[in-house]
Amino acid sequence: MAAKSSEAEISSRARDLHFRSVVVDTHVDTTQRLLASGFDFAARHSDGSVDIPRLREGGLSAVFFAVWVPGTVTGAEAVSRAMAQIDAIHAAVARCPDDLMLARTADDIRRAHAAGRIAILIGIEGGHMIDSSLDVLRQFASRGAVYMTLTHMRGTEWADASTDVPRHNGLSAFGKQVIAEMNRLGMLVDVSHVSDKTLLDVLEVSEAPVFASHSCCRALCNTPRNLSDDLIRAIAAQDGLIDVNFHVGFLSQEFADYEAAHPEAGKQAEAEARRRSGENGARELVEWDRIVREFAGDGKLPRVEWPRIIDHVKHAVEIAGIDGVGIGSDFDGACMPFGMEDASKFPSITESLLREGFGETDIQGILGENLLRLMRRVEAAAHRRKGLA
Repeated sequence: MAAKSSEAEISSRARDLHFRSVVVDTHVDTTQRLLASGFDFAARHSDGSVDIPRLREGGLSAVFFAVWVPGTVTGAEAVSRAMAQIDAIHAAVARCPDDLMLARTADDIRRAHAAGRIAILIGIEGGHMIDSSLDVLRQFASRGAVYMTLTHMRGTEWADASTDVPRHNGLSAFGKQVIAEMNRLGMLVDVSHVSDKTLLDVLEVSEAPVFASHSCCRALCNTPRNLSDDLIRAIAAQDGLIDVNFHVGFLSQEFADYEAAHPEAGKQAEAEARRRSGENGARELVEWDRIVREFAGDGKLPRVEWPRIIDHVKHAVEIAGIDGVGIGSDFDGACMPFGMEDASKFPSITESLLREGFGETDIQGILGENLLRLMRRVEAAAHRRKGLA
């Protein structure tokens, strides 16, 4: 009876802590769904991971919506598609003024939280969308983009990606100009997806802290998309942040190894996702997530449970320190583990961290305060640059 009472007390304490904290998810791909005709963000859906009811149930205070087009789409078309997605985000916020607020700064997130609204922020996932133009970068910033992921799966004309053949040995000269302009604009530099050398180049030239909006720890799952301990340590040494990703292929070495040894399983899942979604590209990502769990349930892929997320959080804290870790789920753009299928499951993270012995202040840091601190530092660095101009 005493043990049951203690369990209930911990759960109650965790729930109270979670719902009074600022909880930030730095990366969701729900933007693709906003483009789909008839998708109602205000309604609770039985598929996908993010909508207003499930954000409320999960206690999310702020969410970064990723603007993404494939790396194979470049030039003016990439710019145009990105602008259309920014329009869609603005429209979704405008349709739900009682629930949502467009945010650009740490103070905006605080204001939204105090008002009981969810802050919606914009991230550009892939530097190819600026079409090698600082003017386009400025346009994105003026329309509310808070961060830019320098590359996606493919390298750009000015930066190498972790999953592509290197062309520039890191950042090109123009790439360094991009970082300088992002610093001037007060945009967060996102190093998820970049090559190790690109990341080191960024740390050398950036005058503001940087972050990885949705990456895991390579020591626990050895894939190029994850960060080595040395890279995590280097980011943290400059007051930066690693925000842990929920994708099963980045959480689990077993899953990553099985994918590499049995590529036909992944191809089968992707083909089935395309079949189920038809011509709806936004649905393809949602179906892919669901099908991977179906395949895992049938024994066709390894089963990954959500506590792997906590393993990566704990390891990142060990390397970066308690102030250097946050959360970037990759909801609606990747394959979620069992038990963390959607945003409503977020309180499980707080309860698990509490059971692991983390203090309440430290948990609040991971949930969102560390990200707010990073944003304030980047904003302050931009103000200093403007004062010197």
